[in-house]
This record gives sequence, C-alpha cells and structure tokens, in this order.
Amino acid sequence: MDRLQQYWYRISPLHLILYPISLLFRALVAIRRFLYLTGLAHSVKLPVPVIIIGNINVGGTGKTPLTLSLAQQLLSAGWHPAIISRGYRKSGQTSAVTAREVLANDSADEVGDEPLLMRRRDLCPVWIGQDRPAVAQALLKAYPACDIILSDDGLQHYRLQRDIELVVVDGVRRFGNKLMLPAGPLREPLARLGSVDAIIVNGGIAKEGEFPMHLEGAHFYNLLAPQKTIPATALFGQNIHACAGIGHPQRFFQHLKALGLECTPHPFPDHHQYSHNDLLFEAVDAVLLTEKDAVKCAPFATDKFWVLRVDAHVSPALTQLIIDKVSP
Repeated sequence: MDRLQQYWYRISPLHLILYPISLLFRALVAIRRFLYLTGLAHSVKLPVPVIIIGNINVGGTGKTPLTLSLAQQLLSAGWHPAIISRGYRKSGQTSAVTAREVLANDSADEVGDEPLLMRRRDLCPVWIGQDRPAVAQALLKAYPACDIILSDDGLQHYRLQRDIELVVVDGVRRFGNKLMLPAGPLREPLARLGSVDAIIVNGGIAKEGEFPMHLEGAHFYNLLAPQKTIPATALFGQNIHACAGIGHPQRFFQHLKALGLECTPHPFPDHHQYSHNDLLFEAVDAVLLTEKDAVKCAPFATDKFWVLRVDAHVSPALTQLIIDKVSP
C-alpha cells in the first residue's frame, strides 16, 4: 500500500490500469451511502451529539491532533467530551472487537497507538472497538456525564449517526490525482466535501470557507523521563536520527527542519510496530520520535530518545460552529 501511495501523488500509467477498478469502487461507495441515507440500512442515533473528525482520502492528515484540540476547547467551554476510535494493532487489524476503555498503562499492541496517545494526554475518556455504535453506548453507560462524543476517524462508518462532520485535509498534498481507490487516494469522491459541516486544512493554504490549521511544537521530552524537556536549540550540531511511522512521515521531518534541526530521516509505514533493531544507530546523539511512535518504543528506549509533542491550532470559530450546531 505504501508503494502504491507514491503513485497517487504523481502522473503514472498505473492510474489508467487501475481506473476501471476505481469506478467500481466509486459505485459501491455511492450505493452504500445511499442505503444509510435512505434508512434502508440500519444506523444508530445516540442521545448525545456525535462529532466525526475524518477525511476522504487515505493517509495521515492530522485528525488525531485536531481531535485532542477540540476536546480541550470543549472542556474549556464547559462540555464533557469523550473520544471513540477503532484502534489498530499488528497488520492493521482492529485492536478490540468488543468495546473497551483505553487506560494509561495499556500497551499500543492492546489498544492502538493513536488511542493510547490520546488517553495519555489525560483530557477525557477514550474508548475503542470495531463497532462504533456499541463503543459509544458502552462509553455513555460508564460515563453518564459525557454530553458530546468525538469520533477520531469514522467518516465512512455510517452505522453511527452523526450531528457534525469535519473533514481534515493535508494542505500541501491535497487529494493527489483526485481519483478513487485504488487508482488514487480517495475513499469518497470530492463531491462529498459539499455535504460536510467544515473542512479543516492542515498546513498549506486554506481556501475560502475552509478553516486553516497548523501543528505547533518546539520542545522535546525524554521518553524515559517525560518530566525532562529540552528546546530544539539544545540539539543543534548533534548527530540526530528521526523516525516517523505516521500517515505522512515527511510532515514530521519538515517540521524538524523548520526548527533548525539537521536529521537523518527514517520513514516507516503508518502504525509501524517498532523493534529494538529499527532504532539502532551508530554514534547517535539523539533519536527523535513522534508521540504516536513513542508509545510503541518505550519498552526498548534509552536516554537518547526524545519525543516531539505537537498541538493543533485552529480558529476558535470552529469550536463555536460546533457548539452552535449541537446546543439545544
């Protein structure tokens, strides 16, 4: 899949070969959505508002940082949010068939890297499971004070009815060749953007009507001793290796470069399951990781492992739009 993604963002004869399959995929997507919109396929309505933070294309766009940012803003506005996610583990399998809460001392193999990252931010309850309606219902039973649910991903999971749909877009790569899977990166056609409540653009230039978002982070914490932090300037002139197993690793490497750091980059597939050998580098002064990768590397970390915390910054107008739409 990672090799195929390279063709989605450039002109290639492979697009023509796969195009007939993408037309079939587009038809199946349209039929499935029609069944849910017309009520022919069963969906579940929850007693609290549901906010979907998703995308229409394959690959990382920044959904998880945005989910955390919205959770924080909703908390500050007096709401009691909770987060649901599917979760991942080895080979991309669902990490929990039945609903379960993510605990801070869980492992990424048990609950998935992104859910564990969100739980360790300690903002609100985080639950995972393959059946999102069942996950949300179990969460509400355990936390009856919860009055709004944020779904990290799940735009195409129509069994769960939603009150607001937010789509996150990579502002630099946008939608590649704009073709549907497998000829291109799209899970749904671009026309789908016309039916969502807001489009959030991570990096690049936002168009009229879109909400610009950017990721900020200039300090690193030590993976073995999280209370120990250093600024990027403390790493100047050192032999640094940077590892990223996220949807778009180049975003992490570009962020480090913008901080003035010269690093040897090591991109890995999204949700990569790290081993000790992956991070063995000669004469290294520091190994830099994303938060998503760090939750999987703690068992074999050394004092040279440093983690960059990033936070999504988006206009408060987005949170106000959400509150206006869901308030009684």
